[in-house]
Amino acid sequence: MSIATKLAWDDTVLPFQLDRSDIRGRVARLDGALDEILGQHNYPAAIEALVAEAALLTALIGQTIKLRWKLSLQIRGDGPARLIATDYYGPTEEGAPARIRAYASFDADRLPETGAPFSFIGKGYFAILIDQGRDMVPYQGITPIAGGSLSACAETYFAQSEQLPTRFALSFGRSQEPGRPESWRAGGIMLQHMPKASPFAAQEGSGEGGLLGSGDILEGEDEENWTRANLLLDTVEEMELVGPSVAPSDLLVRLFHEEIPRVYEPQIVKFGCTCSEERVRESLSIYSARDIGHMTTPEGIVTADCQFCGAHYELNPKTLGFEAEDHSDAAE
Repeated sequence: MSIATKLAWDDTVLPFQLDRSDIRGRVARLDGALDEILGQHNYPAAIEALVAEAALLTALIGQTIKLRWKLSLQIRGDGPARLIATDYYGPTEEGAPARIRAYASFDADRLPETGAPFSFIGKGYFAILIDQGRDMVPYQGITPIAGGSLSACAETYFAQSEQLPTRFALSFGRSQEPGRPESWRAGGIMLQHMPKASPFAAQEGSGEGGLLGSGDILEGEDEENWTRANLLLDTVEEMELVGPSVAPSDLLVRLFHEEIPRVYEPQIVKFGCTCSEERVRESLSIYSARDIGHMTTPEGIVTADCQFCGAHYELNPKTLGFEAEDHSDAAE
């Protein structure tokens, strides 16, 4: 199979619907985008795995929401993996790609050499934040770290916060094809029952800590349909998820042909960072001249580095803060 053929579904999210089961979903493939995300840093393998999983979840979840601007995931814990942060920016115009970025903050001295990466997060929370842009109130939903994986946290979030039964099947890792350098490949499927008013919303759930799960939300025919679709998803193989030899549409037919899958236009996803000198200046505009003075290096400059892409900025302290003395060279 040629490289050109593979590019038809690399770095895409394919929306679909299972008409028989009243279930919607997404198939995501992140390849070059994940390579660029992780290529900005030199993370230990465990941290790479957490970032890869979070980025894949972000691409799947972000594409389900009609975004004007940004969806973010934040995973914070008291373990050595302190923070995993991702951003998904919706397309700015029809036919444009979505953009995704991610980074991690961790304590290398506390990071074990072995163990499940998820356990390195410790106790904390999993949050989804939706920012639709200026003049819009941001939305934030939080669920505890639980379930053994970031995918399980995301499933709990949707059950608990949205009363939407949701299931993720993900696979990711490094691979090497003949004649090509080693690279990251990642793929996943998201299933989600179509929204309905739930009589179970106020009840204590059966999950860890009393959190809601899919079984606490559905009943009758809806529960049967959801169970059947999940059993079919259980048959997916890791290599089918990551490809590159299986197209997402072919995978859906293989898994769900009896559910009558209907596919829509795929969304291209690329690595993209929104940092700029203007944004750095805006973030520093709340500080006084004294605060800016504490940030100034012995060389007489204020420096800032983007955690997502590694961009480095050097700024004149006189042009910063709400007490800026001089704005004449602010654009330099």
